[in-house]
Amino acid sequence: MANYALRVPESLFEYARHVAEEEKVSMNQFFVTAIAEKVSALKTESYFRERMARGGDAAFDAWLDASPATQPDAGDEL
Repeated sequence: MANYALRVPESLFEYARHVAEEEKVSMNQFFVTAIAEKVSALKTESYFRERMARGGDAAFDAWLDASPATQPDAGDEL
C-alpha cells in the first residue's frame, strides 16, 4: 500500500470529515472510496469513447436490420 500526503483546502476537508462521520467511515476510507469512484468514472468514459470510435452508422443500421420486428412487451412501449 502506498502513502500520499494530500493537501486539501480546509473547507473541503471539513465537509469531507462531516460526510465521513455521517457515513460512519474513516477519513482514509472516504478518500480512498472517492478516488476509486473517480477512477471508475474515467475508465467507463474511456471505454465508451473507444466503443464509439469502433462503431459507425453502417454497423448500427446492420444491427437494427438484424433485430426482429416485433411489438414491445407490455409495459415496454413508449
